[in-house]
Amino acid sequence: MARGSSSSKPSEDGGSLKTLWRFLPMLWPRGEPALKARVVIAVLLVLASKAAVLTVPFAYKAIIDGMAVENAAFTIVAGTVAGYAVLYVLSTLVDQLRNAIFERVGQNAARKLAQRLFRHIHRLSLRFHLERRTGSLTRIVERGTKSIDSMLYFVLFNIAPTFIELAGICIIFTVQFGWGLTAATLVMVALYIVFTRMVTEWRVAIRREMNEVDQQAAQRAVDSLLNYETVKYFGAEEREARRYDKAITDYTNAAVKTETSLAWLNAGQAIITTIMLGGAMAYTVYGWSTGRFTPGDVVLVNSLLLQLFRPLNMLGWVYRSIKQGLIDMEKMFELLDTPAEIEDAPGAKPLVVDDGDVAFENVRFSYEDGREILKGVSFTIPAGTSLAVVGPSGAGKSTLARLMYRFYDVSEGRICIDGQDIAGVTQESLREVIGIVPQDTVLFNDTIGYNIAYGREDADQGAVREAAKGASIDGFIEILPDKYDTKVGERGLKLSGGEKQRVAIARTLLKDPPILILDEATSALDSRTEEAIQDTLSHVMKKRTSIVIAHRLSTIVGADQIVVLDDGKVAESGTHDALMAQGGIYAELWTRQAAERELEQAAE
Repeated sequence: MARGSSSSKPSEDGGSLKTLWRFLPMLWPRGEPALKARVVIAVLLVLASKAAVLTVPFAYKAIIDGMAVENAAFTIVAGTVAGYAVLYVLSTLVDQLRNAIFERVGQNAARKLAQRLFRHIHRLSLRFHLERRTGSLTRIVERGTKSIDSMLYFVLFNIAPTFIELAGICIIFTVQFGWGLTAATLVMVALYIVFTRMVTEWRVAIRREMNEVDQQAAQRAVDSLLNYETVKYFGAEEREARRYDKAITDYTNAAVKTETSLAWLNAGQAIITTIMLGGAMAYTVYGWSTGRFTPGDVVLVNSLLLQLFRPLNMLGWVYRSIKQGLIDMEKMFELLDTPAEIEDAPGAKPLVVDDGDVAFENVRFSYEDGREILKGVSFTIPAGTSLAVVGPSGAGKSTLARLMYRFYDVSEGRICIDGQDIAGVTQESLREVIGIVPQDTVLFNDTIGYNIAYGREDADQGAVREAAKGASIDGFIEILPDKYDTKVGERGLKLSGGEKQRVAIARTLLKDPPILILDEATSALDSRTEEAIQDTLSHVMKKRTSIVIAHRLSTIVGADQIVVLDDGKVAESGTHDALMAQGGIYAELWTRQAAERELEQAAE
């Protein structure tokens, strides 16, 4: 079972190679001939660009050698200058055309991976989402998907072209100047690459540290803002500011270390490239002094090496970017590799509901080893009737709803709907037939109309209004300036508790499920609001198989049967009158709550 992603880090080399191997197929998208054609055209344009780039220094050489000749014809030299300019502009235009053609490939790869990742995150278990921080999760997704397009670009248009250009320069140097200059160039380039890799690997560790503290800072900010009201309740603004400042300070220190290491890298690269350029030019100037080379040859060597330096200088940045991209993608692929705890059984069929009978048969369940929550719970709910579940906190009441939805699978026993074990049917079909009004209603930061319509994707405005009427919230909506287009705010904070509950009831009504779960749907409301919503819920429950998880016993007096959970077991069951006559746990809870209600009424 997946209980959050692994915290262990793969080895840098092994992890990077594995990530790169998974990434490379995106350069050749399967089943996308149009995109493959774009890749081929882009590669051809790369070759054309490099051909133009390597030709430019020869035009420069011809200009200098032409000027060195006495009585040289102006028109010939000027024509060479024009050819030089055309080649230079052509290489730039080809690069831009290449970028435009390939952009669709990179964006398509990023889109597909983002979509796949989003779907996978929704497939992961409730346990995973309860254990992960939202801020950290969104940062991983954001960084990973953004890395795709840039990684494709770096591999195809920076690294490969640089080595193509290096090969071309080596051929030119060998033909024009001999093996000595070629060998020296290869040695210095190799030294440059080795140095860049060593220092970059050192910087990767620093960068990992910076990413970790960056995630911690993001987590701290998101947690604090999500708990805005709690912060205000306890006057903890300064405390939160201190904690956030500590996280930001850690990030600042890590960022300083990162930039300092970058300065060392740039300095080392500059020394190597300067030695390479100075040595090559000194060799050519010496050849000129002995009559072997022309002034244009000095310019040719200088131009070729300067052109090589540009991608080589970028190679250090590209290598660092690729390493960083691999780190970001590594986290993303770890997320993609996190197995879903709840999967459809092989050959699972859609659930078929004719009546809506629900049965728990000797159900055992634990969230973690050694702490069993349900210890052999059994009960049956005939179609169209209601069953209320009561008991002390921690008895496992809300766990029943989570198991019904298959957010978790039972450890032993089974749960059946119309005789069908829910572990053997598709999760999608199971959740289609169950509606829930939860204790804590969380709404999307959108309009009231959108939140109600979320109950059924194809619902029209008339159906939304009818559902609002059934939930007795239509009158409230109609007096609002924007009516159904009224924004509810983050998590629905612009609405009162009762209004949010009615929106939850309305969207469940719109779903029109044969099985209904009310998970302490009124426990957070005042008595007057609770009574009004209770009337609405009673209307909603008619002709539906209903499970009512309740804390206030006064709300479930009319239930067809009541189950009392205690220590994970069914301690008592029966109607309200029968349980009161037994004088057991239920009667004790009723007497205690009745006394509390009398005190509340006296206080009012």
